[in-house]
Amino acid sequence: MTHIFVDADACPVKDEVIRVAERHQLKVRFVSNSWMRLETGPLVERVVVSQGLDEADNWIVDHVSKNDIVVTADVPLAARCVKKGARVLGPTGKPFTEATIGMAVAMRDLNSHLRETGEIPGNNPSFTARDRSTFLQALEQIIRRIKSTR
Repeated sequence: MTHIFVDADACPVKDEVIRVAERHQLKVRFVSNSWMRLETGPLVERVVVSQGLDEADNWIVDHVSKNDIVVTADVPLAARCVKKGARVLGPTGKPFTEATIGMAVAMRDLNSHLRETGEIPGNNPSFTARDRSTFLQALEQIIRRIKSTR
Protein backbone atom coordinates (compact mmCIF):
# COMPACT_ATOMS: atom_id res chain seq x y z
CA MET A 1 0.00 0.00 0.00
CA THR A 2 1.24 3.47 -0.88
CA HIS A 3 1.79 5.93 1.97
CA ILE A 4 2.38 9.67 1.82
CA PHE A 5 5.12 11.11 4.02
CA VAL A 6 5.22 14.85 4.60
CA ASP A 7 8.29 16.71 5.84
CA ALA A 8 5.88 18.81 7.87
CA ASP A 9 7.84 21.46 9.76
CA ALA A 10 7.60 24.13 7.04
CA CYS A 11 5.19 22.49 4.60
CA PRO A 12 2.59 24.93 3.19
CA VAL A 13 0.38 22.22 1.63
CA LYS A 14 -0.61 20.06 4.61
CA ASP A 15 -4.36 20.57 4.11
CA GLU A 16 -4.07 19.78 0.41
CA VAL A 17 -2.21 16.53 1.14
CA ILE A 18 -4.92 15.45 3.57
CA ARG A 19 -7.67 16.24 1.08
CA VAL A 20 -6.06 14.21 -1.72
CA ALA A 21 -5.06 11.36 0.61
CA GLU A 22 -8.62 11.02 1.89
CA ARG A 23 -10.01 11.00 -1.65
CA HIS A 24 -7.71 8.09 -2.51
CA GLN A 25 -7.85 6.41 0.92
CA LEU A 26 -4.08 6.70 1.45
CA LYS A 27 -2.43 6.98 4.84
CA VAL A 28 -0.45 10.19 5.33
CA ARG A 29 2.28 10.65 7.94
CA PHE A 30 3.27 14.17 8.94
CA VAL A 31 6.80 14.04 10.33
CA SER A 32 8.08 16.99 12.37
CA ASN A 33 10.35 17.98 15.23
CA SER A 34 7.45 19.38 17.27
CA TRP A 35 3.75 18.80 17.73
CA MET A 36 1.56 20.72 15.29
CA ARG A 37 -2.15 21.19 14.89
CA LEU A 38 -3.50 19.13 11.99
CA GLU A 39 -6.80 17.76 10.85
CA THR A 40 -7.44 14.42 12.47
CA GLY A 41 -8.78 11.29 10.91
CA PRO A 42 -8.12 7.59 10.52
CA LEU A 43 -5.72 8.20 7.63
CA VAL A 44 -3.70 10.98 9.31
CA GLU A 45 -0.76 10.18 11.57
CA ARG A 46 1.49 12.67 13.36
CA VAL A 47 5.06 11.56 13.92
CA VAL A 48 7.04 13.79 16.26
CA VAL A 49 10.73 12.97 16.30
CA SER A 50 13.32 14.19 18.78
CA GLN A 51 14.90 17.58 18.26
CA GLY A 52 18.07 17.51 16.24
CA LEU A 53 19.48 18.09 12.84
CA ASP A 54 17.89 15.82 10.22
CA GLU A 55 15.90 13.71 12.72
CA ALA A 56 12.67 14.10 10.73
CA ASP A 57 14.54 13.44 7.47
CA ASN A 58 16.15 10.30 8.90
CA TRP A 59 12.79 9.00 10.14
CA ILE A 60 11.23 9.48 6.72
CA VAL A 61 14.13 7.76 4.92
CA ASP A 62 14.02 4.85 7.39
CA HIS A 63 10.29 4.28 6.79
CA VAL A 64 9.74 5.17 3.12
CA SER A 65 9.70 2.50 0.44
CA LYS A 66 9.27 2.13 -3.29
CA ASN A 67 6.13 3.84 -4.62
CA ASP A 68 5.52 5.79 -1.43
CA ILE A 69 5.17 9.53 -1.91
CA VAL A 70 7.27 12.11 -0.06
CA VAL A 71 6.37 15.81 0.07
CA THR A 72 9.38 17.99 0.85
CA ALA A 73 11.24 21.11 -0.23
CA ASP A 74 14.44 19.68 1.30
CA VAL A 75 16.65 18.70 -1.65
CA PRO A 76 19.02 16.38 0.29
CA LEU A 77 16.00 14.55 1.76
CA ALA A 78 14.47 14.34 -1.72
CA ALA A 79 17.69 12.79 -3.05
CA ARG A 80 17.73 10.16 -0.31
CA CYS A 81 14.08 9.25 -0.94
CA VAL A 82 14.46 9.10 -4.72
CA LYS A 83 17.36 6.70 -4.17
CA LYS A 84 14.97 4.41 -2.24
CA GLY A 85 12.44 4.42 -5.11
CA ALA A 86 9.94 6.84 -3.60
CA ARG A 87 8.06 9.44 -5.62
CA VAL A 88 9.09 12.87 -4.34
CA LEU A 89 7.21 16.10 -4.84
CA GLY A 90 8.06 19.62 -3.73
CA PRO A 91 5.29 21.80 -2.25
CA THR A 92 5.25 23.88 -5.45
CA GLY A 93 4.41 20.77 -7.48
CA LYS A 94 7.93 20.22 -8.79
CA PRO A 95 8.77 16.51 -8.89
CA PHE A 96 12.19 15.24 -7.89
CA THR A 97 13.16 12.24 -10.02
CA GLU A 98 16.29 10.24 -10.78
CA ALA A 99 16.68 12.40 -13.90
CA THR A 100 16.34 15.74 -12.08
CA ILE A 101 17.74 15.23 -8.59
CA GLY A 102 21.39 15.72 -9.56
CA MET A 103 20.67 19.15 -11.00
CA ALA A 104 18.50 20.05 -8.00
CA VAL A 105 21.36 19.18 -5.62
CA ALA A 106 23.84 21.17 -7.73
CA MET A 107 21.55 24.21 -7.86
CA ARG A 108 20.95 24.03 -4.11
CA ASP A 109 24.70 23.98 -3.46
CA LEU A 110 25.33 26.83 -5.91
CA ASN A 111 22.56 28.99 -4.43
CA SER A 112 23.82 28.28 -0.92
CA HIS A 113 27.30 29.43 -1.94
CA LEU A 114 25.92 32.56 -3.62
CA ARG A 115 23.89 33.43 -0.51
CA GLU A 116 26.93 32.92 1.73
CA THR A 117 29.03 35.25 -0.43
CA GLY A 118 26.27 37.86 -0.61
CA GLU A 119 25.79 37.53 -4.38
CA ILE A 120 22.06 36.82 -4.00
CA PRO A 121 19.57 37.58 -1.19
CA GLY A 122 18.83 34.86 1.35
CA ASN A 123 15.05 34.83 1.07
CA ASN A 124 12.96 32.29 -0.80
CA PRO A 125 10.24 33.27 -3.27
CA SER A 126 6.72 33.58 -1.84
CA PHE A 127 4.41 30.59 -2.02
CA THR A 128 1.55 31.42 -4.41
CA ALA A 129 -1.96 30.17 -5.16
CA ARG A 130 -0.56 28.93 -8.47
CA ASP A 131 2.04 26.84 -6.59
CA ARG A 132 -0.77 25.32 -4.50
CA SER A 133 -2.78 24.46 -7.62
CA THR A 134 0.26 22.99 -9.39
CA PHE A 135 1.00 20.89 -6.31
CA LEU A 136 -2.55 19.50 -6.18
CA GLN A 137 -2.43 18.52 -9.86
CA ALA A 138 1.01 16.93 -9.53
CA LEU A 139 0.06 14.91 -6.43
CA GLU A 140 -3.10 13.68 -8.11
CA GLN A 141 -1.10 12.59 -11.19
CA ILE A 142 1.49 10.74 -9.11
CA ILE A 143 -1.19 8.82 -7.22
CA ARG A 144 -3.02 7.89 -10.42
CA ARG A 145 0.23 6.66 -12.02
CA ILE A 146 1.02 4.51 -8.98
CA LYS A 147 -2.50 3.05 -8.96
CA SER A 148 -2.33 2.27 -12.68
CA THR A 149 0.85 0.23 -12.26
CA ARG A 150 -0.54 -2.05 -9.54
